[in-house]
Amino acid sequence: MKRHTKGNFHQTAAPLLFLLPNILIFGTFIIIPAIQGLRMSFTEWGVFTTPKFIGFDNFIELAGDEVFWKTFNNTIVYSFFTVALIMVYALALALLLYKNVLKGEKIFRSLFYIPSLLSMITVGIAWRFILGDEMGIINYLLRSMGGDGIRWLTDGKLAMVSIIAVSIWAQAGYYMVVLIAGLQAIPIELYEAAKIDGASAPKTFTSITLPLLRSTLLVVLVLATIASFKAYELISVMTKGGPGYATKFIVQQVYQVAFLEDRMGYASAMSIVLMLIISLFTVLQFKLSGGEADHE
Repeated sequence: MKRHTKGNFHQTAAPLLFLLPNILIFGTFIIIPAIQGLRMSFTEWGVFTTPKFIGFDNFIELAGDEVFWKTFNNTIVYSFFTVALIMVYALALALLLYKNVLKGEKIFRSLFYIPSLLSMITVGIAWRFILGDEMGIINYLLRSMGGDGIRWLTDGKLAMVSIIAVSIWAQAGYYMVVLIAGLQAIPIELYEAAKIDGASAPKTFTSITLPLLRSTLLVVLVLATIASFKAYELISVMTKGGPGYATKFIVQQVYQVAFLEDRMGYASAMSIVLMLIISLFTVLQFKLSGGEADHE
């Protein structure tokens, strides 16, 4: 009996010991800062001042902050279009490249995946040279052909479209690889049976591929949504939130309030609201998915 109990203890303790480094890292860099941020959100505090407890005053001020709600609206618009288009584009690429539909499949996979390996600062600098009003390559070519330059980054609507397009270019390759892995996990026998039954390609896609890819699509949806709400580097490099507030998102506003206006408490309240928004969207996505596992 003692040996059996000792064996159970080792079976339980061993996995926990392997997980301990990750648990410590997660607690140190995620949980503790989150708790500290929540505490700071109830204070009036600058870097060189003593924190003063003010209750919910920061959140009350936030409710009437027009700039915050403008950045919130920009974040929602950016997130909706970026996530939706990334999912469609990444899925289309995955379908093309996982079953040798195109020749040179591995080369194409690499070409589409490489942008996701670059830092968003590098991506932003590169595309600023391409889309810039005065020094941009595209506008230079347009003017050399007698046309007028296009205000890709200084027109409000075009700036948002440009950022969305660059975000899709930079991130879709990563999600393509995730979806290819999901497609490769679908048993080939199901497609063979559908072919024998005379099912068309659209019917096979809607009856087999989409249902069995559901959990993978959910992972892509959640990861892409979280990434879109945290977008910072690309926007800071390409447009700096301009023109005006046209491409300024919540994360940029948090940075400005915290480090340029020295209102750490108010910025913490913004961060808490952002965290709640991301959590809400994640829960809604899981609810809308139905929480069903793929069929085996």
